[in-house]
Amino acid sequence: MYIELMQYSVLLMAFSMVAAKRFSALVTLFALQSFLLFLLTFSEAAKNGSTRLYIVAGLILAIKVIAIPAFLSRITKKIKVPDGMGLYVNTTLSIFIAALITLLSYYFIRNFLPAMDKEAGAALIISLSVTLIGLFIMIFRIKALAQVVGLLIMENGIFLAGASITDGIPFFVEIAVSFDVFVAVMILGVFVYRINSLFTHIDVDKLNELKG
Repeated sequence: MYIELMQYSVLLMAFSMVAAKRFSALVTLFALQSFLLFLLTFSEAAKNGSTRLYIVAGLILAIKVIAIPAFLSRITKKIKVPDGMGLYVNTTLSIFIAALITLLSYYFIRNFLPAMDKEAGAALIISLSVTLIGLFIMIFRIKALAQVVGLLIMENGIFLAGASITDGIPFFVEIAVSFDVFVAVMILGVFVYRINSLFTHIDVDKLNELKG
């Protein structure tokens, strides 16, 4: 029951991120979602007495809950851009689309994977929904940094799937993915900083106008 509640809370955080209008709120909600994943992983580690899961939980806490949000907040303050993200799709419609994504995920899993047990099926529905909601944020948010967070939300969804419906992602793969995500965010942050320095903004729609 506790695990299921945490999984549904991860999905709730994804809906909250869709509704967020400010980048600072988006980063805070991402940190909260990642903290829920930390609690899930830590609970599994305590349940199974797994040292590797304790290490993975520690990595989630250090990288996704602390380091990445702090880095994104620092970049935002440094480039001094407005806190508003800019929306291609308004908040109400965004929430409706997120709900539709969840319903479609439910339909897909229940109809194409009918043999899966109830708990694993629910976890897969939530992870697929979170991944697709992250993709939606990447596509329909104007600010480049918001699109970076969308990518991170997708990774959270994929991690939830691996942690919930399999025997666990191989340990060294988990370590490598965590490191790759951290490095990717650092690189993307530097690129966004350089783009802002050259063009005084990070709006993707305006950058598209530079195409020759």
